[in-house]
Amino acid sequence: MNIAQLLQRSALVHGDRPAVLAGARLLHDYRTLAARVAALAGHLRGRCGVQAGERVAIFSANCPEYLEALHAIHWAGAISVPVNYKLHARELAHVLSDSGARVVCVSGALKGDALAAGADAAALQVLGDAVWQQEAQGAPLPPQERAPGDVASLFYTSGTTGRPKGVMQTHRNLLAMTMAYFTDVDDVRHDDAMVYAAPMSHGAGLYNYAHMLRGARHVVPESGGFDPAELVRLAASVGRLSLFAAPTMVHRLVEHVRSTGADVGGFKTIVYGGGPMYVEDLRRAIDAMGQKFVQIYGQGESPMTITALAREHLADTAHPRWAERIASVGVAHSCVQVRVVDGQDRPVPAGELGEVVVRGETVMAGYWGNAEATAQTLRGGWLHTGDVGQLDEHGFLTLRDRSKDVIISGGSNIYPREVEEVLLLHPRVREAAVVGRRDAEWGEVVVAFLVADGAPVPDAELDALCLEHIARFKRPKAYRWVQALPKNSYGKVLKTELRALL
Repeated sequence: MNIAQLLQRSALVHGDRPAVLAGARLLHDYRTLAARVAALAGHLRGRCGVQAGERVAIFSANCPEYLEALHAIHWAGAISVPVNYKLHARELAHVLSDSGARVVCVSGALKGDALAAGADAAALQVLGDAVWQQEAQGAPLPPQERAPGDVASLFYTSGTTGRPKGVMQTHRNLLAMTMAYFTDVDDVRHDDAMVYAAPMSHGAGLYNYAHMLRGARHVVPESGGFDPAELVRLAASVGRLSLFAAPTMVHRLVEHVRSTGADVGGFKTIVYGGGPMYVEDLRRAIDAMGQKFVQIYGQGESPMTITALAREHLADTAHPRWAERIASVGVAHSCVQVRVVDGQDRPVPAGELGEVVVRGETVMAGYWGNAEATAQTLRGGWLHTGDVGQLDEHGFLTLRDRSKDVIISGGSNIYPREVEEVLLLHPRVREAAVVGRRDAEWGEVVVAFLVADGAPVPDAELDALCLEHIARFKRPKAYRWVQALPKNSYGKVLKTELRALL
C-alpha cells in the first residue's frame, strides 16, 4: 500500500474536481495534479536516479509545488524527508547527512541555504522553476508498489539528548492517521478546503492525505503562511475552510475576528495542537467563532494521533465536568490505546500522574539508524511519549507537564538541551538551564538562566553565538544571570524552581 494511491484514486474517480489553489485561484484539478506528480516521479526515478527506499528531502516554505514534490516522492517509492525551512544551516546539514538524502527539493529562496548546508548543487530540484515545470509535463511513472510496513517519511524531531532523530513513519502509519482523522477529528466532503497556513513540513502537511483521499481542495495562501486577514478573506471566497493551527495562531485569528467583526461563516474546522490551549483562550475562541474547534494531541512518533478533543465535547457545556474536559487533550484516537504508567511501566489508577504511553497503528517503526533511541522509546510494545499526564475515569487525558521539558513557541518545538549546549560553548558561561515562559503571542518563549565564570556576557554576544549554531526561533528571548542553579541532592537542575522565578 503506497500512500500515493490516495491521490491516484481521486484522480481516477474525481478527476474534474478542483485540487490545488493558490489563494482563491485554481491551479490544477485532480487529473492534472496526478499527471504532474506521475511525471515528476518519473523525473526523480529517471533523471535523478532515485530508487525505491531512497530519501528525498523537501526544504521549502509553503507553496503549491510542495504537494507535488511530496506525492511525487511517494509515487516513486522513495522516502520523503520534510524539513523545517526555518532550520539553521548546521541543523539542516545534520538532517541531510543523517538521512542520506539523495535529492533535495528546495524553494528558490532557500537554494543558497541548502548549498550552505552542504547539499550537492547537482542534487537540488528547485520547486516551480522552469526545469520543474518542464519535467512536470514529462512521461508518467506508474505508482511504485510499497508494503504497508515500508517507511514512507522521515520526520526529524529533536530529543532532550543528542541530535535530531529521524522518526520512521510507515505507509501504514500515515494511512491509519488519515482514517483516524475521519473518525475522531472531522469528516471531509469534496467541497471542503484545507488551507496550509502552518508549515507543510509539520502537522498541517500531514492532513493533506485525508483531503486528498476525499477529493477536496488544497489551498496555499498567496502569502505562503499565516495571516489572519488573509485567512478571513479566503474563508469568504473559497468557503468550507479547514486548517491546522498552533494555539498561538488560533489566538491571533480570534483577536482579528473580535477586533474587526469579520464574518467567520466560511470557516468549517480549526484543528489546534502543538500544546493545549489555555481554557480562557478557548472560551474566547468559541465565543468569537462558534463550535469550529477540535484539539488533537500527537507526536512525530505517532503523527497527529494520540488523543482528540472533539467539537461535541467542546460544545457540551451542560456536562458537569465540561470545564475539566476542555482543559484536557481529549480521549484516545480510535486506532490507538493510551495509558498512563509509573516508573516501572505499570498502569496507574485514574486521576494519578504518570508518563503517557501509546500503542497502535500510527506508532512509528523506530528512529532512523538509531537502535538505542528506538529501544528506549518503544518499550514493551508501547511508545513512551515523555509527557506527564493523568487519565480520568472516562478516558479523558490531561497533560500536566512535559518530562522532556520541550518548549512550544509559536507551534514549534524547542528542546532546552540543544539551546543549553550552544550557550555552554561560550567560555564565560559555566552553567546554563533553559525553560519556557508563558507569552500571550507565542504561547511560550525561551528564557536562559546562566551562571557566569567571571563577568556576565552581554546579551548581544550570546545572541550572536546562538544565531551561529541554531535556528533564530530557538534563541532565548531573555538571559538571567544567577549565582547558582537550584539543584536536588543528585545534582539535577530543578527547572520547576526556575519556572517559579518567572
